[in-house]
Amino acid sequence: MNRIAGGAIITAGLLGGLVGAATAQDPADGLQPALPYVVDDYDPHRDPGADLETATQLAAESRKRILLEVGGQWCGWCKLLDLFIHDHPAVHSLLVDHFLIVKVNYGRENQNAEFLGQYPQIHGYPHIFVLESDGTFLHSQDTAVLEEGRTYNEGALVEFLKKWVRPVS
Repeated sequence: MNRIAGGAIITAGLLGGLVGAATAQDPADGLQPALPYVVDDYDPHRDPGADLETATQLAAESRKRILLEVGGQWCGWCKLLDLFIHDHPAVHSLLVDHFLIVKVNYGRENQNAEFLGQYPQIHGYPHIFVLESDGTFLHSQDTAVLEEGRTYNEGALVEFLKKWVRPVS
């Protein structure tokens, strides 16, 4: 289970650089399209408010919703989620087609309390907040309900993502 005791902080996480929306790979090379990360790593030194601003600009252009993935480098379930997404084409393609992802660090070095304080309380990691393309909060998702044994459940993850795909207007 991906829970931590109330307020217990393990270690600092990490977060990487800004990257744009996904770009398609050459089908001949057998690679999947790149995931649509705006921030692809947990980094305690990043400003999640500025990262969200960038994401809302990109989301407005692409008409995609935003997923804030809160966790840290210390979080085994966070790493497992990354691998699971990469290894499951149905999950991967839903993310590429409909969402932008911003990783937000939560860890000993930086809890991002001010930024995360605007959202419902988190009880375990990773945690996903679904936002409209303009940054409006839509949903708080405890990922423990998406688990199955020592991994994630593909059907549950696909169902969750499909539920939050932006309606065609």
